[in-house]
Amino acid sequence: MSRDAELMAVEAQIRSAIRDCVNRTSRKPFRWGGLSGYQQLETIGQILRNLTYQEIDTDYLCLLSAWVDQALGNNLSVASDLEEAHNWLRRIAECLRYPEHSSAKTSDGTNTIQSPKLPLTSFQVRREMEELLQQFVPEPQQNPAQFVLKKKLQKLWDKYGANLLHCYDIPGLPPDNLKIESLFSNLRRHQRRISGRKSTVELRELGQSQVLFVAESEQQLLEQIQQVPITEYKTQRRRLALTEAPRQQKRRLHRNPVSTIQALVNQHTELRTVLEFQALKY
Repeated sequence: MSRDAELMAVEAQIRSAIRDCVNRTSRKPFRWGGLSGYQQLETIGQILRNLTYQEIDTDYLCLLSAWVDQALGNNLSVASDLEEAHNWLRRIAECLRYPEHSSAKTSDGTNTIQSPKLPLTSFQVRREMEELLQQFVPEPQQNPAQFVLKKKLQKLWDKYGANLLHCYDIPGLPPDNLKIESLFSNLRRHQRRISGRKSTVELRELGQSQVLFVAESEQQLLEQIQQVPITEYKTQRRRLALTEAPRQQKRRLHRNPVSTIQALVNQHTELRTVLEFQALKY
């Protein structure tokens, strides 16, 4: 017996969301893909468990729910260890007074890094950091991720700690260069998109203006754009929208997994209701 195509398409999107959990990328130092993926999978599992599986066409979602619960149970200890290690990393960032743009946000959208109200000195930061490292004593057998993090942090602090604190004694000098690095990265990415080139050396200064070089004036450029038939333009826009749909869905899933998965489940329920009504009608 064939199933409804739209119903199967919704199930495919839920399955794709589950697959995305194990392929989350990391953006160090504060965004850990493995931990984010596990938290996303927890959200999906919670929503799937709340469904009523006695209804028609819910067998596949019931199977997905069982698989998700099994994956969550198998990786619970590892995820707990990673989450605690991530919390310690945030505490390290708080001790160093990293600016707000550099830190990761909590699940409720608030930022754990607070801007200092009083002037800091390198002596104060060094004392707080050494006290924090003394408190961080994980068990190597029970908490391997925390142990590796503590070992690496201690090694880096002992080797470079004395040379990292001058910024707290110099007014206006930030404790990191992540903001300026992010700016350069965005500029290079934009230049690659509009040029199609892998290298950005030639486009460093004039990358955003390359499109103007194909016309002698803005009027001529406008005339060239207007030569494209409106029907062809709309056709290509629809193709672009279809191509961008999976990426946009993944972005929504990463930003707000609860509402995204809930919307898919609601869509699945509505389709089942329509199919049941049609079956009773005929």
